[in-house]
Amino acid sequence: MNPVLRFAAPLVLASLVLSLSACKSETTDEAAAGEETAVAEPGAPIIPGIEGLATDRDQVSYMIGLDIGNSMKVIKDDLDLDVVRQAMQDAFDGKDAKLTDEQMKTIQEAFTVRLQERQAAEQAAKAAAAKAEGEAFLASNKDQAGVQVTGSGLQYRVERAGNGASPEASDVVRVHYKGMLLDGEVFDSSYDRGQPAEFGLGQVIPGWSEGVQLMKVGSKYTFWIPAELAYGEAGGGPIPGNAMLTFEVELLDIVK
Repeated sequence: MNPVLRFAAPLVLASLVLSLSACKSETTDEAAAGEETAVAEPGAPIIPGIEGLATDRDQVSYMIGLDIGNSMKVIKDDLDLDVVRQAMQDAFDGKDAKLTDEQMKTIQEAFTVRLQERQAAEQAAKAAAAKAEGEAFLASNKDQAGVQVTGSGLQYRVERAGNGASPEASDVVRVHYKGMLLDGEVFDSSYDRGQPAEFGLGQVIPGWSEGVQLMKVGSKYTFWIPAELAYGEAGGGPIPGNAMLTFEVELLDIVK
């Protein structure tokens, strides 16, 4: 279920209702205690000096409209604002709705299915494009100076040789690393966090596990990991489906 459809606008109204309830409770308590309360003059702006929003009504109206607009932006091409305004006005005026509750439910469910199908198609198209771009990059990159290719398709280059031991698949390693998408965007970096990370090589993506086992403690490698050795078609978190990944990795130690 797309949360935008069911929850966006009600959350705005619920928040306002809760705030009003809290204010009412506080006002009642203060009145009972004989305390005076400062109430803003009706019509005066809540925040003075905002261009085009000269009154409290303007500011509250714009705040609610902006919040709803941002929540609904993802489906803006599916909406007719004139009809949206008509429905809101009918509700404000207490007019008979053009839709019954059952009809609203049917429309919402059908529209949600349409959105899910559209999203799936868009993700599939992006994943296909990412796979083609990654394969084209790897086909060119393998011929670059110093780049080596393993039997699995993993590409790597030794940036700095080390003279320590090499880890095994069952080891835990301490590393500094930076992970990037094909366009150079950094999606994860221990350097940015200011401290090394520790990983069990049996718990990471296949390309990482294979690559780090090629290293010796003290070395630094660059890895180019095909999507099938990374997060595959599904992707994960900030990583799109079928994304080829680049990692710069320094092997600091093997944790015993």
